[in-house]
Amino acid sequence: MSIANARASWHGLAMISSDDIRAARAPLACFATIGMVWGAFAAQVPVIKAQIGASDGVFGLSLLVASFGAVGAMWTAPRMDGWLGRWTLPVLALVLGFAFVVPSLAGAPVAFTLGMLCCTCSAGTLDVVMNARVSSVEARRRRPLMNFAHGLFSLAYGLSALLVGLLREAGFSPLTVFALLGVLNLVLVREALRDHGEPLDEDDVSHTDAAPGLLIVAGMVILIAFMAEQATEGWSALHIERSLGGGAAEGAMGPALLGLTMAAGRFGGQALVKSFSEIAVLAVAAVLSAAGAFMAAMAEGLFLAYAGFAVLGLGVSVVAPMAFSFVGRHVSNRARTAAIARISVIGYAGFFIGPPIMGFVSEGFGLSTSFAVMGVALLLVTFILAPMLASHQGRSHAE
Repeated sequence: MSIANARASWHGLAMISSDDIRAARAPLACFATIGMVWGAFAAQVPVIKAQIGASDGVFGLSLLVASFGAVGAMWTAPRMDGWLGRWTLPVLALVLGFAFVVPSLAGAPVAFTLGMLCCTCSAGTLDVVMNARVSSVEARRRRPLMNFAHGLFSLAYGLSALLVGLLREAGFSPLTVFALLGVLNLVLVREALRDHGEPLDEDDVSHTDAAPGLLIVAGMVILIAFMAEQATEGWSALHIERSLGGGAAEGAMGPALLGLTMAAGRFGGQALVKSFSEIAVLAVAAVLSAAGAFMAAMAEGLFLAYAGFAVLGLGVSVVAPMAFSFVGRHVSNRARTAAIARISVIGYAGFFIGPPIMGFVSEGFGLSTSFAVMGVALLLVTFILAPMLASHQGRSHAE
């Protein structure tokens, strides 16, 4: 199939059917797993940070070191998938479900960093494989699914953060919470066992007919989106509790609101792709999410902070999925997995470097300034990166 025909085949209904969900049930279960564990972690950042006795800067440094494990794991994801085949998704989901037990046992920053390396390595590999699986289902069924998959992540994230906030108020320790979630995750692992997707081919990953510039620009869009998303997820509870005097349940509402509004935005994004281009949607959405970040930065009370996190979540929700979808439409079938793997390596780095950047800025200038920095970064998507993507689209149409 030619690239032009592949593009044309993407047009059609954007709504998700039960058949779509069944076809992608294994990777969708993994999106839910990752959302659940990261939502639980975000809601417990204040207590874990206090448990290891780390300052903002040291905590951010620990997360930065751990992020290198994720990026390295993404590079090796195709080889891992080649080894494990249809077992890749269930094995990684099972490992990740219990991985956060390790850092929850830490009593010092070094032990916490080593524990987080276990989490980020398994999460990084799983991220690449599950996105590639969803992209393959999209190509096979000629229907967009990426927004729905990422929306499922956000929904699981938000519900998990709410639940863990209540558990914190009830006196449950991080160790107990993560152990309970690991057991709950076994239900999702069972669904991941139904994976019948083609494993990533290491030879294919070395080949792509997409312009390198397209992959770099799209990867940077995803990097900024995930950086803002994960930075807010990781530090919103701390901002509410420390800067605004909220309690544990009130603090957990920060990441919970972000996750739930992101879920709403991503599910709604399934309808937006029927009427608007990915570039137009992500450009407008980035401005909206930047406004939310600035609102959270200026907040002097809980209501404005909550509103800021909600607006940020609604806007940033569709930025990364639209970039994934855009790239998927502009490469051939053979190159699609390679392209997804490459932009994942670039983009998911933002998922892990966001919290460290927040920590470093907070150490020197305060948490409010950290959120303002995220807002500025999001504006780069609208005014620099989106026009660059549009120019790549124009050149490909001319060809």
